[in-house]
Amino acid sequence: MKNKHLPVFGIGPIYVICCLILTVLGIVFRNIGFLKNGNIYKLQYIVIMAMAGIVLILMGIILWIYAVVVQRISDEIKSGKLVTTGAYAIVRNPIYSAFFLIFTGSLIITSNVYLFILPGVFYFSLTIFLKLTEEKWLLEKFGGDYQRYCKKVNRVIPWWRK
Repeated sequence: MKNKHLPVFGIGPIYVICCLILTVLGIVFRNIGFLKNGNIYKLQYIVIMAMAGIVLILMGIILWIYAVVVQRISDEIKSGKLVTTGAYAIVRNPIYSAFFLIFTGSLIITSNVYLFILPGVFYFSLTIFLKLTEEKWLLEKFGGDYQRYCKKVNRVIPWWRK
């Protein structure tokens, strides 16, 4: 791996398409009444969840734009550099995190408690996918630099550490 560059897309398309399908199916099932027992009907909770969902979706969009457009991550990957600045200083996988936030926000807006399990499924499946693929590739390519980076920056949930 030391002489090859990392794949630009990694596991991204597989992860995003699977999460998109589950999100859309969940929303469709909720809307046609299959999950009606999980619906929340109190207006105050619906408003709070709608606002929280919109905030998560906007955060996801901003994170994606910053990681992909502003930081031009595909150029960085092709150049063989370990990117640890910008969006990558607050989360190791900002593009995956962006989609996680967008899908989670979309599900929260539905105000259906049954659908709240899907973000957990998204998180754990992404963690497993990353550990089995991209993290191994990065560790092989960057060694100790990548290990130190992992200790400072979360895998999926954006967070500023002290």
